[in-house]
Amino acid sequence: MNADQRPNIIFFLSDDQRADFLGCAGHPIVKTPSIDSLAADGTRFENAFVTTSICAASRATLFTGLWERSHKYTFGTPPIDMAMIEASYPAVLKRAGYRTGFVGKFGVSAARGGTAKMFDSFVPLGRNPYFKKQDEGPPRHLTDITGDKAIEFLESHGGDQPFCLSVSFNAAHAEDSDKEDHFPYPPSEASLYQDVTIPDPLVRTDFWQDLPKFFQDSMHRDRWFWRWDTPEKYQRNVKAYYRMITGLDRNIGRVQDALAANGMADNTVIIFMGDNGYYKGSRGFAGKWSHFEESLRVPLVVFDPRGPAKSQGQVVDEMALNVDVPATIVSLALEPVPESYQGRSLLPLIHARPVTQWRSDFFCEHLMDHADIPKYEGVRGQRYVYARYFQNLPEGEFLHDLKEDPLELKNLADDAAHADILARMRARCDELRDELGGKYSLERIPTRRYLNEQKKQKTSKR
Repeated sequence: MNADQRPNIIFFLSDDQRADFLGCAGHPIVKTPSIDSLAADGTRFENAFVTTSICAASRATLFTGLWERSHKYTFGTPPIDMAMIEASYPAVLKRAGYRTGFVGKFGVSAARGGTAKMFDSFVPLGRNPYFKKQDEGPPRHLTDITGDKAIEFLESHGGDQPFCLSVSFNAAHAEDSDKEDHFPYPPSEASLYQDVTIPDPLVRTDFWQDLPKFFQDSMHRDRWFWRWDTPEKYQRNVKAYYRMITGLDRNIGRVQDALAANGMADNTVIIFMGDNGYYKGSRGFAGKWSHFEESLRVPLVVFDPRGPAKSQGQVVDEMALNVDVPATIVSLALEPVPESYQGRSLLPLIHARPVTQWRSDFFCEHLMDHADIPKYEGVRGQRYVYARYFQNLPEGEFLHDLKEDPLELKNLADDAAHADILARMRARCDELRDELGGKYSLERIPTRRYLNEQKKQKTSKR
């Protein structure tokens, strides 16, 4: 295939969106018609996960194709080094003749000169505030600005080379600095969900009391008091959060319309994913960060207009990970997947081809140095989930049976009847950990700026 016949690629990334917060995933309230249409004509991955549930480490994984233990990047660490930047999917595609662009929340720090290696067009956009002043007219919501800039990239594209555009929404991440208006939604969505009563969270809100004290004292609980601790606050904030999701979905539709208007829709692959899950009050928690399903499972939809008819509207059960996205994008561009990548291309699944020896489990972790977010490592299998909060042992070890207890309400780590399974999962965790970089070490010393920011946050709890 000639270079000018290779597909264009758009990778949409949402922030803090759990897998079930999509209409096509069966959500009874939130409206996501644009993503639903992509799923109806493409592939939705029922079992998509992140390997680390926090935006900085997850986004580094999405760029580099590496687990956190390998790329060693999260909040407060030194930038992603140049060797990993040069192997990132944008840099690989740029060297291969693609025009590469980025719009939205970058969410990582790259080595000096790294973004120039990755992108021909780099338009980072950050929240705080979500509403941005304009030279003319009223302030404009960041989600709509993100859509504007993505469309500008498409309309400026000359068509003499394929493009890869990464569109990273700040939505539906809360505005952490604003304790009153946590989820500032676009005006276009203001009328939505007004007459709806939001059901209770997925898991009872007193579940946190069943957990060890280190969990009870974590940031999960601190931010729960910010957003979800009264029925009135829960109703108001969930509706605002859903409006933000619908707003980003509307802007995905705007970009799709621009593709069609510019004659590029038939040769553009669209990928949509979330950067991490979200508790949204479930278990009495806010945030993400830990091993439970609400934190790890994310939406993933891929639409390839060139795919076979049998792939249209399929729902794939195989485990797909954020670490697979770079390999998938590079494969779409017909380029060799870098040997450094630890994920694998999803193209056989997307194109409904037979696959053999697909993964049946994966390693998950969270290694950020933060006093209120406990570190852990674990394995999420098809039936069993294992996690050890290795700085909080012995009470910080968990084993769940997803078949008998899909909501992970029971910890079987101390159950003698499951001792053999526990031993097997411990060994599997060690095996995967050692393949990906070995035991956690303190070599990733947080930067002084990061530590100062944490001191400020300590004084503003609750």
